[in-house]
Amino acid sequence: MSVSWWVWAALMLAIAAMLAVDLFLHRDNHVIGFREAAVWSGIWIAAGLLFGVVLWVWQGGEVAGTYYAGYLIEKALSIDNVFVFALIFTYFAVPPAYQHKVLFWGVIGALAFRLVFIFVGAELLETFFWTAYLFGAFLIYTGYRMAFRHGEQTPPDRNPVVRLVRRILPTDPAYHGNRFFTCVNGKRVATLLFVVLIAVEATDLIFAVDSVAAILAITTSTFLVWTANAFAILGLRSLYFCLAGLLRRFTHLHYGLAVLLAFAGVKLVLSETPVGKLPVPVTLGVIIVTITVSIVWSLRSTRAAAASAARAHR
Repeated sequence: MSVSWWVWAALMLAIAAMLAVDLFLHRDNHVIGFREAAVWSGIWIAAGLLFGVVLWVWQGGEVAGTYYAGYLIEKALSIDNVFVFALIFTYFAVPPAYQHKVLFWGVIGALAFRLVFIFVGAELLETFFWTAYLFGAFLIYTGYRMAFRHGEQTPPDRNPVVRLVRRILPTDPAYHGNRFFTCVNGKRVATLLFVVLIAVEATDLIFAVDSVAAILAITTSTFLVWTANAFAILGLRSLYFCLAGLLRRFTHLHYGLAVLLAFAGVKLVLSETPVGKLPVPVTLGVIIVTITVSIVWSLRSTRAAAASAARAHR
């Protein structure tokens, strides 16, 4: 799918405008409640779905279906981001009022990282056919790790990027309001909130490799991959505040995400064989069924566990 430069420019301006509105409405650093987060999640999801309708009218059903497949897989994978963000915020005891600011700037960093990964990855796949096998093997291995080693978590302060920042920049081990930098004894230093931001950005950098590779398994159109990523990521902050208190209910979701990553890997490998690319309806069907089954399985399991615990305390 070839897109003119002015379409890219219009899209970037629209995303910048949406981010500006979001930043303006949250300039007071208030605590985001569930109701507000749910409303914003609805707005961002509606924007993502509406863009698919625009593509349908503009480019046809196949292009729109490809976009929706990418959007759904990115949205599903972003739930795993929420798990890790919750871990980081808990580990560093980030006050709720400052979490939105960290996530906002984290999203901007994520958009920049993924834009680079998308163009590099798409160019590699278009130029060297064998990179499909490398990306496919990487996705299958990542799916395996997610399924069987999901509980292994590295403490955020041991992240190499976070440790590097602390070595390079003078850092004060405390929060100073919502500021990333402040002056202590006449010396400019980074605050603990900046360290949290670096931890979030470093974590999302890892997730970006997985998610971009997964969508490139569906299409190598940089425009479709970028828009699917962008509209899914724009709602990541609201999604966090919606799901932060419900994450314990999604006990088996990582299995579904592992299946999606492995499926994307297999799909990427098959694209360079006589089998060719799988039809978009098949891809959409696998994504929807996998996400639905893993969520329903999680909710039923946690409900049954809660009922058993309640009976045991009687």
